[in-house]
Amino acid sequence: MGVDTFMIRAEGLVKRYKEVEALSGLDLAVPEGTVLALLGPNGAGKTTAVRCLTTLLRPDAGRAEINGIDVLGDPQAVRRNIGLSGQYAAVDEHLTGFENLTMVGRLYGFGKQRARERARQLLERFDLADAGDRPSKTYSGGMRRRLDLAGALVAEPPVLILDEPTTGLDPRSRQQMWDVIRELVAGGSTLLLTTQYLEEADRLADDIVVIDHGRAIARGTADQLKAQTGGERVEVVVGSVDDVDRVRSIVAAVAHGEVGVDERTVLAAVDGGPASLARVLEELQREQIHVLDIGLRRPTLDDVFLTLTGRSAEEQSSTTTEEVA
Repeated sequence: MGVDTFMIRAEGLVKRYKEVEALSGLDLAVPEGTVLALLGPNGAGKTTAVRCLTTLLRPDAGRAEINGIDVLGDPQAVRRNIGLSGQYAAVDEHLTGFENLTMVGRLYGFGKQRARERARQLLERFDLADAGDRPSKTYSGGMRRRLDLAGALVAEPPVLILDEPTTGLDPRSRQQMWDVIRELVAGGSTLLLTTQYLEEADRLADDIVVIDHGRAIARGTADQLKAQTGGERVEVVVGSVDDVDRVRSIVAAVAHGEVGVDERTVLAAVDGGPASLARVLEELQREQIHVLDIGLRRPTLDDVFLTLTGRSAEEQSSTTTEEVA
């Protein structure tokens, strides 16, 4: 297939649960060999979208295709073309890692020998060979997530769908998962990744769709999305509350948009990055204002969502669509 072939496509997906509209006309398109990150807070509709794309849930309207196959028209063929890793590791904790992967192979119709060979291959690939003959209940969280991802790859599907694969992992385990995902993408896999972490999307995705209340509210690369929040920010932590107003005036001279103040912290988006920071430092020194900390920082997920939706990414509606689903 050519580079312009869409391995995942959704048009106008709608899913309702009583009064809650979990998906409100969601459109997605993922070219072959690329990574699309579906970015949004809890309750945005990410998991509902994944369930519709993977035949686990029937949308109320719209259509979707995986590798050119209609999700509703031929769900069995769709399942043969996808590997799915959900939010929680779907492993049998009483089986060893080897037994878990062998079982998945047999469920895909592999013969006994082929299933066993594939299991050993994946244990090596995911750095689990030494633990392969131990019950998976003895695995760490990161190991269980890697085993779950290995299970999604048993049949070597052309499309992978990972639903928040690093949620709950410690930083080291998260980095290991990122390394594994990069390796899969380098090997030509097409990937849809849902995440709450802008950093994760920034590192892994070719393109990002920001979703909120079941609809796409922004699309682009991580840098393009960050640019919508006003770029880099100067942040100053003032030594004395009495100096906050003076610091706010200094920062306002280089800021575009509103200058925020939270107790003794002054924050504003700026153009020019280091040059703007240097101007603020110069003025602070000239005014002999003592500060506890000062620096430039890039936008966070909360900055993106605050700009796009007017609310923090951690603020949730009283009934999230993931809970309803």
